[in-house]
Amino acid sequence: MKSSRRLALAALVAAVGLIGCGQQDAGNTAGEGIVQIGSVAPLTGPQAHLGKDNDNGAQLAVDEINAAGLKLGGKPLRLQLVSEDDQADPRTATIIAQKLVDGGVAGVIGHLNSGATIPASKIYHDAGIPQISPSATAIAYTAQGFKTAFRVMTNDEQQGKALGQYAVAKLGAKQIAIIDDRTAYGQGLADEFEKAAKAAGAEIVAHEFTSDRSTDFLAILTSIKAKHPQLLFYGGMDAQAGPMAKQMQQLGLNVQLLGGDGVETAEFVKLAGTDAEGVVASSPGLPLASMPGGTAFKEKFTARYGQIQTYAPYAYDAVYVMVEAMRRADSAEPGNYLAELPKTDYQGVTGHIRFDAKGDVAGGSVTLYQAKSGTWQVLETVH
Repeated sequence: MKSSRRLALAALVAAVGLIGCGQQDAGNTAGEGIVQIGSVAPLTGPQAHLGKDNDNGAQLAVDEINAAGLKLGGKPLRLQLVSEDDQADPRTATIIAQKLVDGGVAGVIGHLNSGATIPASKIYHDAGIPQISPSATAIAYTAQGFKTAFRVMTNDEQQGKALGQYAVAKLGAKQIAIIDDRTAYGQGLADEFEKAAKAAGAEIVAHEFTSDRSTDFLAILTSIKAKHPQLLFYGGMDAQAGPMAKQMQQLGLNVQLLGGDGVETAEFVKLAGTDAEGVVASSPGLPLASMPGGTAFKEKFTARYGQIQTYAPYAYDAVYVMVEAMRRADSAEPGNYLAELPKTDYQGVTGHIRFDAKGDVAGGSVTLYQAKSGTWQVLETVH
């Protein structure tokens, strides 16, 4: 009798295990009630604050959609965000991308960095998985011709041009030095800045290189100081820009520091401290307060997660854009709703979102900010 009971119990455990596995596998398809969407960004390391900002923005959208109810193909469905850490590393990004593809996600929000987004995009493309980046700005991302690649943020061509023109026309810089971190983002933005600054009449007296892991820039800055620039442009992220601003002051390199969206963050101001004062940086899109849904988004995001870094509103919109395409297709199957993404015409928190033929957001704008008294204050928006 005990043996029979043990056999029955074993059979029950096995059955439960099979059911659990079946539900887990079914969670990767829309047909069984769960739709998984990948969210990839650096969740550890020096850029973790930005990665978590993206992930939190995406999670907020997922939770709202679930609370409102989602039904596709006549079935109620629930979104599930699968958060992954690519460590802002290209090789890790491809491993994560393959993991998500193998796991059967319906789409991907990410990656954060251009250097991670570009190699990962090939894997998503080959698998036919739609990808919407909320923050990768490198031109190369959408220039590959992948029909699965989209972004909801202005690219580096637009941002670099705005920065180069501003440096010459508004800041009066005629001799300019450049440093970039050799990543797809930093190098791409710096190259576009250099092109625009030269076209506006500036002379580039130095173009130096570092990495996105460095924190000691004294040798590079000493070399640049000897060339007497009026402005230093940095193409890279806040983890390097903060120490760089401090070391510029240590060396007496009292020139204007200018950067892009990787610099225009709350973390930069924290890292640079009082040496952040006067730094100018840009960010694609409108200021949060000027975004159509910016004020309401800020209230609900900060109540739940705290201070917004930079990209959270774009990650939030990216999820809604993806789900709206699913709704139009009445399906979460990638092969079905992918065809709807190019037709996007969505009024989001960040603005009116439509895509051009490459998958870039159409009609993007760029805003210039200056660090004053510990906060970023708007200078102007270029459309």
